[in-house]
Amino acid sequence: MKKIFLLSFIFISNTHLFSQTYVPVNDGSKVAFKIKNLGFNVDGSFSGLKGTIKFNPADLNASSFDITIDANSVNTDNDMRDNHLREGTYFDVKNHPVIHFVSEKIMASKTAFLIAGKLTIKNTTKDISFPFTAKDANGGFVFDGEFKINRKDFEVGGGSTLSDNVTVNLHVVSKK
Repeated sequence: MKKIFLLSFIFISNTHLFSQTYVPVNDGSKVAFKIKNLGFNVDGSFSGLKGTIKFNPADLNASSFDITIDANSVNTDNDMRDNHLREGTYFDVKNHPVIHFVSEKIMASKTAFLIAGKLTIKNTTKDISFPFTAKDANGGFVFDGEFKINRKDFEVGGGSTLSDNVTVNLHVVSKK
């Protein structure tokens, strides 16, 4: 009887572990950014989320994020500006069609989680880390986080009218 219970427990546990892989979905997700241009805030967003999310809040060592967004999808509600952002000086979408994030470590904090990983924009990779929250939602998770980067670290843009600092807000909906 103990063997049957033990085997059942192992089977259920392993099934639970293997079922922790999710994919980001565009519907309801938002990757938004804010930057100052001539002293005014410019808001924008990206779509085209793809990748794999392995998340188990009870086993963060087995959790990971490998996510891309379509750089060509940049949207500031201004077609002329968006086309300019797609050019070589900015995102150079012809040669670098995706922005890529790969986690290296996920830890729990008092009120959320902390993720550290590599962000690649235009073939330049930098370490970033930021806090995020995770909420169960319809068989998946909703992840929310925010971080700041220096656009010049990624060789994005020129011009002295544009702030160096960009704030990125993430609202990522995932499903199995």
